[in-house]
Amino acid sequence: MALDFAHFWGAVLALAILIYVLLDGFDLGVGMLFAFNGDEDQRQAMMGSIAPLWDGNETWLVVVGTVLFSAFPVVYSIFLSAFYLPVALLLVALILRGVAFEFRYKTRRGRWIWDLGFIGGSAVASFVQGAAIGAMVQGIAVKGRDFSGTPFDWVAPFPLLCGVGLMVGYALLGAAWLVLKTEGALRDWAYRWLPWLMTGVIVFVVLALVGTLVGDFRVVDRWLAHPVLFALPVAASLAAAGLYWGVAVRRDGQPYLMASILFLTAYLMLAASFWPWLVPYHLTLTEAAAPDATLRFLFWGAGVIVLPVILAYTMLVYWVFRGKLHTGQQYH
Repeated sequence: MALDFAHFWGAVLALAILIYVLLDGFDLGVGMLFAFNGDEDQRQAMMGSIAPLWDGNETWLVVVGTVLFSAFPVVYSIFLSAFYLPVALLLVALILRGVAFEFRYKTRRGRWIWDLGFIGGSAVASFVQGAAIGAMVQGIAVKGRDFSGTPFDWVAPFPLLCGVGLMVGYALLGAAWLVLKTEGALRDWAYRWLPWLMTGVIVFVVLALVGTLVGDFRVVDRWLAHPVLFALPVAASLAAAGLYWGVAVRRDGQPYLMASILFLTAYLMLAASFWPWLVPYHLTLTEAAAPDATLRFLFWGAGVIVLPVILAYTMLVYWVFRGKLHTGQQYH
């Protein structure tokens, strides 16, 4: 059977987005939680828990951008035009975070500057990702194969709400990661944050549901036409209950597992809401794909060689740095 290259690259894009959200989500969450912990030893441990992993996690964001640019160039063009400012803010924020890792360690008097860079970079990166998702759900102005809106279309109540919601969601992942990877006082501190953050996520979901109904978004029609999709919110509810239970019994691995399942179900809900549209209600996956010869060429280079190497590297790093970060261990 001949390989459908458009759907292959669509699957790669979907997988890369999911991996990025799950992996970079927790280290962005740890960066935001950094603002609420003033203990220097615990701050060092927080950075140490993500230091070997954060740059590899962001590799998957590069994969997402590369696949869009090469396999779905019209989508890349539309999204970059619609979200030029959020993308620029995202890049600046991620650069600030990366610089803060090194510069914070090298200075003492100016450490507060790099603390702000680490915290602010994490918060801004999380917010603009959520705002972009919210703008997609709300709808992007497209005429033909070009973006026809303004650079500030994403600055609207629903996208801004989604930006805040993703910040809370990433913070939940970050707290669950700290419970999984640390011990002692920091682990206990993260445990105390988990119920509050989970409750915040639930409040956001309720507000987002009200927003989609009040805004009469087209995505509502998809859900009403396919009631089987409501199995996904049920699965998300079970994951939320499992997270609360994991906190109650202090089972360190359970909160992160449940938070990851919660994000997975949210991602599947988003995918189910729009399939097969890559640009919602304007371009499908096959309509947006590059010529078959281009997709085939990419397959033998990026698909057969580069992607397996990135995936193997990611798995190796997480295997090497498995287990708890013990008290006294630091980044450097």
